[in-house]
Amino acid sequence: GCQEGRRSEGSSSSRGPAAMGKVHGSLARAGKVRGQTPKVAKMDKKKPPTGRAFQRLKYNRRFVAVVVGPGAKRGPNARQ
Repeated sequence: GCQEGRRSEGSSSSRGPAAMGKVHGSLARAGKVRGQTPKVAKMDKKKPPTGRAFQRLKYNRRFVAVVVGPGAKRGPNARQ
């Protein structure tokens, strides 16, 4: 018969015994990278403004100091 519409035997839909539920690695390695990194003490920072002063800062950030240049608009979290 005509087998154009059917899938061949070696198609990618049937998964072999490769995956079998082991996806995220053993729990023995949990926290490996965080444990390796050296502890760095937090630096003293100036406290951010609150209330009216913070609203003023947001207004200045969004509407006053806008840089209109070529290219797409930059989001508030874009670096450079």
